[in-house]
Amino acid sequence: MNLDHIAGLEKSIKVHGQLQPVVARIYEGGIQLIDGFKRLYAAETLLMDSLECRLFEVDERQAKIMLMSYNWTNQSIEVWEEAMVLKALLEGDDLEQRQLARLVGRSPSWVSRRLSLISKLDEEVASEIRMGSITSSHARALMRLPRGNQIDVARVISGFHLSSRLSDRLVEAYLEAEDPAQQQAILAHPEHIIWSQADLPEGPYDDRLSSYGNDLMNSIMNLFVALNNLQSLLNDGRMGELDECEMAIISPFLKEASVDVEKFILMVKQLQISKHNQDER
Repeated sequence: MNLDHIAGLEKSIKVHGQLQPVVARIYEGGIQLIDGFKRLYAAETLLMDSLECRLFEVDERQAKIMLMSYNWTNQSIEVWEEAMVLKALLEGDDLEQRQLARLVGRSPSWVSRRLSLISKLDEEVASEIRMGSITSSHARALMRLPRGNQIDVARVISGFHLSSRLSDRLVEAYLEAEDPAQQQAILAHPEHIIWSQADLPEGPYDDRLSSYGNDLMNSIMNLFVALNNLQSLLNDGRMGELDECEMAIISPFLKEASVDVEKFILMVKQLQISKHNQDER
């Protein structure tokens, strides 16, 4: 369920009423919904007595195909959900992939790509997709990893609200790591890998944040980039090639920067203590 979409639909139904009927089939003496789940959830929240419904007499295979076709138009069905329906059709009707492709009116490669989401993903990652914490676009990046490594990377993607492009970058860096220790370092501090100046958002970083919250987030992102660049330069072999005159010029600025960093760390700790005290109240 996309709660934002359902909330928007509730507002529309309050103003305009139900604009489109839900679609269902006759099933075991009752009815089984095929299309219109968000309309149903919104109607239940609004305590509506009834919904207009188009009722069909179709078997399970036809119902699954209808479920997919009704959602192709507005793309309201997740790629993962399409994959689950295709898997059910493939196994329940003993079909081959080419037959399945003809049945749903798509190419064999389209069917194959979606089925591979299920076959190549760890079950914990699949659970994250079902819960909505990551998307099928993220899953395509995770598919490149061994199953045992997928969930740790998925949690970083979810925790940092990464786009699919940044997720690809994270997975690429993880695959290029020389050993498990370096892989763990990447997951512990992904900001050193995934963000560059070009990636910083021009507008709000996160639409859940206020204007101040977005300003704060953008400043943090800029800090990640600056610290990453500075650390790279300090670790550069050329650091040892600086002469005494150069060091005399640079050292005061490094000292001042270290003082500012200590102040920053102290400020963050104080904010954390304050937040902890508020939560306890």
